[in-house]
Order: sequence, then C-alpha cells, then structure tokens
Amino acid sequence: MKFIIKLFIGFHVFIYRITGGKFGGEMLGFKVLILTTKGRKSGKILSAPLGYFERDGGYIIVASNNGNDKHPSWYHNIKGNPGDVTIQVKDKKMKVTPEIILGEARRPLYDWIVSLAPNYGEYEKTTTREIPLVFLKP
Repeated sequence: MKFIIKLFIGFHVFIYRITGGKFGGEMLGFKVLILTTKGRKSGKILSAPLGYFERDGGYIIVASNNGNDKHPSWYHNIKGNPGDVTIQVKDKKMKVTPEIILGEARRPLYDWIVSLAPNYGEYEKTTTREIPLVFLKP
C-alpha cells in the first residue's frame, strides 16, 4: 500500500510540475502546492503535494496527516532543515522561510481554516496531538 501511495504522490508531483499546476493544482476543492524539503535523516530531496491557504503574503499548510497521531514526515523535515524548503505554486517556484505555529497563536488561524475546510476540524477530534500549522513566507 505504501508503494501505491508513493507512486501516486510521485505522479502528482510530476504532472503538476510539467503543467505548471494546470493539472494537479487543485484537488478535492483545495488549491495545491508542491512542498520540497530535505530529509532530516536521509538528506534526500523530497516533494509532496499539499493543500494550502493564502494569508498575509504567504501560504499556510496544515500538518494534519489525516488526523493520525504522528506528524507527517515533511513536518519533521521542515523542523530539521528549515533553510532547505521550497514550494511551487502553479508555475512559480520559490524558496520560503517556514514558521511553525502552535499554541495560542495557532487557534484563530486553525479556526479560520476549519471554517473553509471542515475536514480539518474532524482531524483535530481524531488525534491526540496538536496539529501544527506552518506558515511559508516567500
């Protein structure tokens, strides 16, 4: 199953990149960007398609991992290598500075995201961890 998921993600990233986000730039009603990080353990360059929310001149991504009790690997990569983060939004590639948002600062932003995408509210109910937000500033 992991192999199929990796294959799908790789195909999504490939199609997004060659079409400048014309295909794969939206999924299930979300705008999608490609997040590229450096693996904190492997050192490999890794990319993932993620839904995002635009705010204050940047992009917010949610480390929900579909409500699982573990953070997604890309979140650990950002924490381990914050200087090696880039995104592609449509046909525009850019280096970004990530800011992890937790605690009191997170709540109003998370509530705003849930108002736009109620699934994130459900994820919060199914996990034992605080779901981090990551603000990506170009």
